[in-house]
Amino acid sequence: MVRDTNFLRNVPIFRDLKDHDLELMSDLWAPKYFKKGNLIVLEDETGAVLFVIVYGQVKIVRTDRDGREVILAILGPRSLFGEMSILDGMTRSASAVATSPSKVLMIERKDFLKLLHAHPSIAISLLRSLTMRLRRADAKIKSLSLNNAAGRAANAILQLAEEVGVFYNGRVEIAQLPMRQEIANMAGITRETFCRVLRKFVQKGYIELQGRKLVINNYENFRDLHR
Repeated sequence: MVRDTNFLRNVPIFRDLKDHDLELMSDLWAPKYFKKGNLIVLEDETGAVLFVIVYGQVKIVRTDRDGREVILAILGPRSLFGEMSILDGMTRSASAVATSPSKVLMIERKDFLKLLHAHPSIAISLLRSLTMRLRRADAKIKSLSLNNAAGRAANAILQLAEEVGVFYNGRVEIAQLPMRQEIANMAGITRETFCRVLRKFVQKGYIELQGRKLVINNYENFRDLHR
């Protein structure tokens, strides 16, 4: 059983619940741990569980006809995944793989659907979350179809900033940057091309690199230049 109501309170879709409701809901969740590289869910399998990340990072991926990996998103703490299958009862639309040691909380479909009926605010927040992801998907399609390599790379960095970045005073810090190949896969370009563009962004002062940490110095300016 999970009794960490403070964590659940900070998951966006549960923020409006009262302490008593959070305490009751916490009994419905089960924790599970994954090592780096572990498969959490498999594309096209039946989905009956919703996941929330407690710590670590998880990449959401699909495989094309040639067996190449296409990364749709990289998610961090307090992010949900698996919600589409929970809602429609259909198979998973993508696979989820831990990119670092990770802990997730899991809730069964039947229990989550009961929560939605009992607490309409969760359903509204979930719709808001799904709409945000749809907008990001639209932006990604636009980037892949219209942008050059620099635009694609910038949009992948912006997507990471929105999903796992910490915003403060107009700057965004991504503490644990994924591997260069993974970001290149998100952008739909080669690793070499991504690294070349990344160096140009650093030279122009748009971003800073400090080991695995990436900082966007002026998020709004960087976003407006590349979207």
